[in-house]
Amino acid sequence: PEAEAVTAALALLHVRGRSLGWAGFFEGTGARRVELPTYAFQRTRYWWEEAPAVEAAAGSVVDGRFWDVVERGDVAALAAELAVDPAVSLGEVLPALSSWRRQELVRSAVDGWRYRVSWRPVAGGAAGSLGGCWVVVVPVGAAEGEWAVGVVRMLAGCGVDVRVVESGAVERSGVAGELGAAVGDVPVVGVFSLLAVGGGEGGLLRTAVLVQALGDVGVGAPLWVATRGAVSVGRFDGVVDPGQAWVWGLGRVAGLELPERWGGLVDLPESVDERALGRLAGVLAGSGGEDQVAVRVSGVFGRRLVRAAVSASAGGSWRPGAGSVLVTGGTGALGARVARWLVANGAGHVVLTSRRGLAAPGAVELRDELSASGARVTVAACDVADREALAELLAAIPDEVPLAGVIHTAGVLDDGVLDSLTPERFATVLRAKADAARHLDELTRGLDLSAFVLFSSVSGSVGTPGQGNYAAANAYLDALAERRRAEGLVGTSIAWGPWAEGGMADDDAMERRMRREGMPPMAPESAVAALQRVLDLDDTAVTVADVDWDRFARTLTAVRPSPLIADLPEAGPRVVTGAVAGQVVTDADSGSPLGERLSGLPRAEQDRALLELVRAQVAAVLGHGGADAVGAGRAFKELGFDSLTAVELRNRMNAATGLRLAATLIYDYPNATSLADHLRTELLGADVAVAGGVAAPVVAVADDPIAIVAMSCRFPGGVRSPEELWELLSAGGDAIAEFPSDRGWDLAGLYDPDPERQGTSYTREGGFLYDAGDFDASFFGISPREALAMDPQQRLLLETSWEAFERAGIDPGALRGQPVGVFAGTNGQDYLSLLERAPEGLEGHLGTGNAASVVSGRVAYTFGLEGPAVTVD
Repeated sequence: PEAEAVTAALALLHVRGRSLGWAGFFEGTGARRVELPTYAFQRTRYWWEEAPAVEAAAGSVVDGRFWDVVERGDVAALAAELAVDPAVSLGEVLPALSSWRRQELVRSAVDGWRYRVSWRPVAGGAAGSLGGCWVVVVPVGAAEGEWAVGVVRMLAGCGVDVRVVESGAVERSGVAGELGAAVGDVPVVGVFSLLAVGGGEGGLLRTAVLVQALGDVGVGAPLWVATRGAVSVGRFDGVVDPGQAWVWGLGRVAGLELPERWGGLVDLPESVDERALGRLAGVLAGSGGEDQVAVRVSGVFGRRLVRAAVSASAGGSWRPGAGSVLVTGGTGALGARVARWLVANGAGHVVLTSRRGLAAPGAVELRDELSASGARVTVAACDVADREALAELLAAIPDEVPLAGVIHTAGVLDDGVLDSLTPERFATVLRAKADAARHLDELTRGLDLSAFVLFSSVSGSVGTPGQGNYAAANAYLDALAERRRAEGLVGTSIAWGPWAEGGMADDDAMERRMRREGMPPMAPESAVAALQRVLDLDDTAVTVADVDWDRFARTLTAVRPSPLIADLPEAGPRVVTGAVAGQVVTDADSGSPLGERLSGLPRAEQDRALLELVRAQVAAVLGHGGADAVGAGRAFKELGFDSLTAVELRNRMNAATGLRLAATLIYDYPNATSLADHLRTELLGADVAVAGGVAAPVVAVADDPIAIVAMSCRFPGGVRSPEELWELLSAGGDAIAEFPSDRGWDLAGLYDPDPERQGTSYTREGGFLYDAGDFDASFFGISPREALAMDPQQRLLLETSWEAFERAGIDPGALRGQPVGVFAGTNGQDYLSLLERAPEGLEGHLGTGNAASVVSGRVAYTFGLEGPAVTVD
């Protein structure tokens, strides 16, 4: 043990850079220097284990209510609960009891998934803290409007330097130009926008463009967006305007994606007076920390998400009846489940619409399945966003089965961070959700409907990063249902959490992300039970989601507090303060700002602490168990980052460091090491760059010789190095052997002694790399699915490139960002022919995994080489 301890201590000193007298240590042992072997690749694979969809859990409330009836000996009450005749035998009661228990367990669980929005009075505060330069953005020609004049007067009265921008531009660059001209070099401390007030869809798009343009001109001040009539804080507050409400959906996403640049949403009263302006000043000054507020004559109200509790005896029992029920998106996964539920509950006629009708995948089978149960089913090709086409469809419904219900499940996703969304990407999503809902509302107002159900999403009611357009569309649906109710019509909007097995979150990466963040997909059977419950209770706007609040609250408040969930005890106290994300403490007794703590450490310890911080945050974003799972030099893109997780990492790093880092963080600093170096520069200032980079020649020399610095290779005969190749050649060895048996080839049918017979081989031997299928995917940051879809040539080139660097004595990470070229020769890509029936989930990787042109680019990308990358066939 003593010898091992001494050796380990010396080894530790050596790797920490200390110079040791190894000659004395090894004297008399016969030890000599040898070449280090290249990296020992660990060719194993790790596959994601799909977690089952969350089923509704059992609840003690159900059992308690049942046994209470039994213990009281109340036969009549028990019979009523089970819906059986009191005189039936025990043999007849048991099946009814079993069915009742299952239904009640599901009902008890889904009741725990129900939430609604509530408005509570909040402190208005004083306006004394306002100051500096504020920019007020109004539509062109609206600077003299009552609210524009009032806001400017209020801010000026608080000592604010007010810059008014009358924005007439519709494109991002034009708005950026307007802002730049108005602001110049003056630091801005706040922005207030009136672009959305009365603006309809134009107000939504102009607000989105304003968010983008503010980032383009470098204005990092919080943006407050005003609406009027977007929300209703109570029964007597007036009818909501869905065309204003969708801005709130957009704003909720902006707060999550751009926390340091987002102030909040303010819904203004109809009339302007000094009291309202004073309350608005308090909101803008940050009084109370609210970011979703309504200013009213009676005070300031903050938006809250609360549980939609119901009593055990509440609600009726909604049934579709003998008429027709229209289901939009009816041939999709959700629409099909809704259709089956309607038929099972006795719907007289179900009309399923989709843009392709019976030509949609599975539509014919669905129709036949429903018809076989005795239902009357119509599958129609109709784009419900086309008002005329929808009107024709409704007119064609037979008089004997008039339209009695509408369930709008249709929707389209086009996800992307706010900075990447264009008017076209908004239009695509709004058309399928909001435009279609508006047409359904307008064309059915004169009909006697028992249900008008809109499938909305938590992205609209709570917010989901990367879904600004989808959130806006769903916020419109929630407001439309509220407006219908206020006008005496039926209307229900359900802001769904993710459904398993075919919902809008039916994507492996998205589902894993939602589970990790505390909102696992709901089992479809339980979600349908929740739909029945919503209709039984005659809800107007309700959020239905299975939320693990311990996880979800941490996710929602990772970069800023969330007053929205402040009234949910299970969310914990951090939702108001956001304290858990505000600073990073690296030892038990220190809570000082990160820069101060780092300044007292040696350079090596600074680098280590920052690298561990970055790796820990990356691991948290990607759902790994700890920082050890994140290679310091592995590219973020290879680890699995996309635009959404990039935003999450940027937000987490901002919160952890107190810096304001760019949204392009992972692209500017593509791995943990380079990001840690950048953080050190930002926190402590620049110092002398570490030597060791590769300098490019300034002037090309026509007769510059080629120097072979190092080699690596793979050849038949088990050759894995240049030395082994030389041994094979010098010994006259034979590298030809029998066909490998693990390639999926029909070896018995492949051989034919006749060389003229096509599609066969007249030999049973050849030169093969027997382990070509083995690959250390995790080492190169490649997922098992992508590795399976990659041509083995790409995998082999990655491994041999790494070995070539090692043999040259070059740290592969040291070349990142250097003008180093990659030139690769390749001949034929036959691997794709084996993947003609690729397993589900590989499709997205087949193109890059089997294209010859990608071979050199993959090497360049993996090592961060920024010279030319050329593949020669």
